[in-house]
Amino acid sequence: MSPRLRLAALVALGTVACSSSQPVVGSPSPSQTADVDAPAGETVTGNTAVTLGVPPGHLPRPGHCRIWVPGTPPGHQAKARSCDGILAHAPAGSMVIYRPYKDKKIVRVRYVDRERVGVITIARVFEVGSGRLVREERQ
Repeated sequence: MSPRLRLAALVALGTVACSSSQPVVGSPSPSQTADVDAPAGETVTGNTAVTLGVPPGHLPRPGHCRIWVPGTPPGHQAKARSCDGILAHAPAGSMVIYRPYKDKKIVRVRYVDRERVGVITIARVFEVGSGRLVREERQ
């Protein structure tokens, strides 16, 4: 087999291998987690970790907030903290996750615009554990 033909065969093989239908693993973007127009109460996915891309142990404790940047490994995310002024520190495309004291079974997620820092595009409330979308609040 000539070197030119061998190179063409390797390129073709690489193209087929790279275009497999295997799912991409990682943090879902807001558009992947729930349809913006989904009715309240619709089950989006099987659990909060899949819905938000945030492992359960990384959700903030009740009464606190956490900035979560999709695609960044959990160990490299900012620590949970007080919610005071947190939006000023949230980069474009991130999520601000809040767990209220009053209802520890829900998590409120505010999605920061992908291009504009400090601009919330939508807020969603999910059940902790099940990942069920409870309601949506347009901003």
